[in-house]
Amino acid sequence: MSRGLSDRIREASIVRMQEALSRLGVSGNTLTCRQKASLDQEGYLVLPDVMSTRQLGNYRLRLDQLYEQEGELAGLELTQEVGCRRLTNLINKDAMFDCCMTYPPVLAAVSHILQGDFKTNSLNFRDPMPGYGLQRLHSDHEVAVIPGHYLKVNSLWLVDEQSSDNGPTRLVPGSHLSGQHPRDAMRNHHDRHPDEIHLIHRAGAVIIFNAHIWHGGTRNISGQFRRTLHASYILRDHPQQLNEREHLRPVTADRLSQELRALMDV
Repeated sequence: MSRGLSDRIREASIVRMQEALSRLGVSGNTLTCRQKASLDQEGYLVLPDVMSTRQLGNYRLRLDQLYEQEGELAGLELTQEVGCRRLTNLINKDAMFDCCMTYPPVLAAVSHILQGDFKTNSLNFRDPMPGYGLQRLHSDHEVAVIPGHYLKVNSLWLVDEQSSDNGPTRLVPGSHLSGQHPRDAMRNHHDRHPDEIHLIHRAGAVIIFNAHIWHGGTRNISGQFRRTLHASYILRDHPQQLNEREHLRPVTADRLSQELRALMDV
């Protein structure tokens, strides 16, 4: 393909994405200047009380049902983790999860961070069981990137409260600006970092973060549920964590809006 044709195709894709975002209610004013500054400087943003009590109840029930139904196959499409309940490919498993990929403030944050055409990366679920959940500090890309040249954004939908002892997410504010990967910067990146914080927030909150920030799960000491949905996005010319075209079910394709199809690149 010629470079000129390739550029025109990319420009057309960007226009389609901008149209889809606009139809979904995303504009330059969706986030405040302070919120954008938090994403730029700290690398994350907390949106409290996004999900209603009723929505949380529905999510808890459905996620537990899906995990029970899938049994040993739960999470197999993408990843399984010892000591954690995992589900993946959730867009294909219930329409109730669609809003996790189309929520305007999240999309506005993704657009602000990536500064380019993007698509969904995956929609997963993680719930560490008692005594489990500790992860090394990591970024969601295998190597360090030049600050400002970001590929991925992640968002956490807190279906349960993240408390101090049920395995809250830890992250190092501002580490996305370091130009380093924790694997190369720390002797043992399972260790606690002196600048790390724990994201302790009520159920219903959504936490958006630059996926290149250093972060990881902690151990669930209390044994309380810590059900969390992970909705992530990636620049459009990079492969998705879960290839949506390969996993798209006919029943899902029939119900998807044009805007969500554009986001998923299907």
